[in-house]
Formats: sequence, structure tokens, C-alpha cells
Amino acid sequence: MSIVVNNITKLYGEQKALDNISFEVGAGEIVGFLGPNGAGKSTMMKILTCFIPQTSGTASVCGFDIAEQSLEVRRQVGYLPEHNPLYLDMYVKEYLEFIAGLHHIKNVKERIAEMIEVTGLQVEQKKKIGALSKGYRQRVGLAQALIHDPKVLILDEPTTGLDPNQLAEIRNLIIAVGKQKTVMLSTHIMQEVEAMCDRVIIVNKGQIVANDVTSTLQKTQLGNKYLIMVEFDKPTSRNSLKSIGHVLDAKNIKDNVWQLEVGGEKDIRPDVFQYAVKNGLAVLMLNKEEQKLEDVFKKLTK
Repeated sequence: MSIVVNNITKLYGEQKALDNISFEVGAGEIVGFLGPNGAGKSTMMKILTCFIPQTSGTASVCGFDIAEQSLEVRRQVGYLPEHNPLYLDMYVKEYLEFIAGLHHIKNVKERIAEMIEVTGLQVEQKKKIGALSKGYRQRVGLAQALIHDPKVLILDEPTTGLDPNQLAEIRNLIIAVGKQKTVMLSTHIMQEVEAMCDRVIIVNKGQIVANDVTSTLQKTQLGNKYLIMVEFDKPTSRNSLKSIGHVLDAKNIKDNVWQLEVGGEKDIRPDVFQYAVKNGLAVLMLNKEEQKLEDVFKKLTK
């Protein structure tokens, strides 16, 4: 296992940020570490990267103990903190050369050129970091996290503040990197987790409340059901819609738009059309929506 956490607890005075947490992350996995603000995500990441010590418990990264072998752990880990701490007065290449020096990297020029290409910094490589957009600063942060070729990447909110185009580019970069490395990332964007992650760990109030593959988690937490959005040309009633087979509930969203909660795996859209014909209605819109990871998140962290 690349990351092994056993009974980690972290106290800030009387406040318990992490409460007896245990989990593992295997080599080559991309794992989403999720939770509401204040749940303990960043604290756990800072402990794993040896920025702060745990109060009790043990953890290891690539077989090295975080307390006893912290320098070895840091050699194995690339870390992008939530608030990307960059030297804004440095030029991009100058900053990457500085980071490469800290890691005693050989063939520095070749490695910097490779990182600039991998992270898409070619156009901005001659600028000062302070002149870069948020998206390009995140790229610089990823470049510094990758420059020493770590086995494990720990990314705390890597897509915060990015526009849709930048977000897609960073997501694709993380997926590409994840083919060769272990990645543990936190984010509040559930669509990104569904697109990138093999597994999710959800924490709430310092405790793990879920740890599973996304698809399995949705089924176990939400049951075997899905939603249908339908719009008719004329009014109908909740009780009437509930007469359609497998419809558990019907909710009027607005005007003649209804949300149907459906139990089981059968696709009831043909039945909805039959219902419309029988009741003299025309179907203006009909969409089937699987319940999403966001629904699981809300259920577990309310």
C-alpha cells in the first residue's frame, strides 16, 4: 500500500480535528478525500506530508513512517496545499529551478522543460508567477509537486477557483498523472470526483463515514433507485403519477414539471408515455437521472 493510516487522532487544544481515523490507499489509485469545511481533510493531508504531527496513531507512506522517517516520506510525496504557496516575485523557470535544487535533482534543465510541457506552461514560462492567472498558478503548483518524480501525489483542492476550461485541463492532467502514481485529492466539486476517482473516502466531524467505490457507495447509501424529470403540457396530480408502476414519489418542481422517484432498475419511461396517452397529456420533456455522489455526500454530512 502507498498510504496506510492507523487510528490517527489530531487535537487542537480541546477540539478534535481527527478522531481515530484509519484507511489505506493502494498503488496506482486516485482516491477522493471528501468532506464539508472543517471535517479534517486538510489536517489529514498535512499529517501525511509531515507538515504537522498527529496527536496519536500511526501512518506510513510507501512504507516509511511519517514520524520516524519524515525525510524519506517527503521524498516520496508531491504536495499541493489548498492555498498554493508560491513565490510571486520569481519567474516560472526560476521557481522550478529553486524547487529542483531543494530536491537535489540531476539534469535540472531537462526536468524543468519536461514539467513545463507536462503541465502546459509553455506559453507562460517566461512570466513572473505573480502575473499568472489562477489556473496557471495551479499548474506551477502541480509542476513543483511533480518535479522530483514522487510516487504519491497529495492535492488539496487542486481545482479551486478555476474556470471550466482550466478545470477540464487540470482534471485531464491529474488523470494522466494518476496512471503512473498514487493520487489522493480533496475537492468540493463532486463531478470532478466522479470523473477522476477510483474510490472516495468521506469524512465528517473528524470521522470516516464512507469508504468505497463511487458506484457501490451510491447503491448502498441511496438504494436502488433513480429520478425522472418529466414535463407535461397540462396539469396532473401527485397521486395520479404515483399510480405508475415503480414510482415511489412524485414532486411538483414548477408548473407542469414533475420529479419522479423510481425504485428498482426497470426503465419506466415507456410507462410514463403510456400514462400521458391514457390521461390526454403530451410529454414535453423526459429525462432519466441517476442519483449522484452529491446526494450521497449530502446524506452523510448533514
